[in-house]
Amino acid sequence: MSQEKKPEEKVTIGCYISLFLAALFFSGLCAGVNHWWGIFDYSTLMGKAGRVVTGVMETTDGLVTTTSSFRGAGGTGALDGFLFGFSSIVPGVLLIMGMINVFEHYGALRAARQLMTPIMRFIIGVRGSAALALIACLQSTDGGAAMTRQLKDEGELTETEVNNFAAFQMVASAPITNFVTTGAAFYALVGADGRPAMTVSIGLCLVVLLAAKVLGANVMRVIQIRAAKKASAPSQASVQVPVLIKD
Repeated sequence: MSQEKKPEEKVTIGCYISLFLAALFFSGLCAGVNHWWGIFDYSTLMGKAGRVVTGVMETTDGLVTTTSSFRGAGGTGALDGFLFGFSSIVPGVLLIMGMINVFEHYGALRAARQLMTPIMRFIIGVRGSAALALIACLQSTDGGAAMTRQLKDEGELTETEVNNFAAFQMVASAPITNFVTTGAAFYALVGADGRPAMTVSIGLCLVVLLAAKVLGANVMRVIQIRAAKKASAPSQASVQVPVLIKD
């Protein structure tokens, strides 16, 4: 028996507003706890854990305390990994999953699928449904991975598209967080002659990282296309040779 197809929901203006707010939320443009619009930013809502006192020293000026993060300092092995996951990865993934369900409810994925599919399919070989995951993975490795898994489970991405998208994410993962925030320290360095140690702009470096991500996705596309052609080509053993029978 043939199953009835669910009628496809229309993409309304509300869907595009939801898509815009989702892109704003994951882009980091509203970052900052000193402004009210920080409520529209993922990293601001994610926040940070408080610090705990790890040591007390008595000096001539009085008692001096040293503090460390909730994770602590000097940990090793599985216990340290568990505390890292519990304090950093799990909250971020839960927040990502909750917000993506809110945006999906108001039609952001439908709008992204209609608006971004031609562009994203041409550039990295995935549907526009992955647009929000693409924005999120530039800021959070775990968030992008969690959203990609959800899109796969909901049938928004095929196995081939997941492979392409995973290759895109793996190259220079979370460049906004890992490069801009950490690499910015290198731009404060100066040489002995007083000139900046870094001779290229941070924008140019980001362009190189994004180009490498696109290149990685397209390398995966080529590999999968070659594998599909090889799998579909008939093997020599399966070719039947006609046999002449003499009377």
